[in-house]
Amino acid sequence: MEISSFLFPKAKVAYITTSMSMQEAMEHLEHHQYSAIPIIDSEGKYVGTLSEGDLLWKLKNTPGLNFDNMNQVPVTEFKKRIRNECVSINAQMDDMLALAADQNFVPVVNDDLVFIGIIRRKDIIEYYTRNITD
Repeated sequence: MEISSFLFPKAKVAYITTSMSMQEAMEHLEHHQYSAIPIIDSEGKYVGTLSEGDLLWKLKNTPGLNFDNMNQVPVTEFKKRIRNECVSINAQMDDMLALAADQNFVPVVNDDLVFIGIIRRKDIIEYYTRNITD
């Protein structure tokens, strides 16, 4: 089986861009009810994952930062506490499963490292639950 069979395509994935502000990132997380979201740069490449915790730590550790001025803080200023590794669409299934064991989702990139979607751990578990018999 190829990992592409688990791909949840970019067109259906909520993500943020490096040009967004902290306020915009928070609104995306809230709107989609996610606790973490992929970050994509201006070339479409995956650059990391932003979590709710990242937002909270930034708010706590930045003097003078509050809900009224979060729109002035770019996403690129955040220390990322979650390091979601990405996988190539051509990777072996074992490589993807190893990442999925530790990540809620695995970002997927093409040969040019452009973000093309994610593989959700939930989908992997559902697949194996349906297809593995004793």
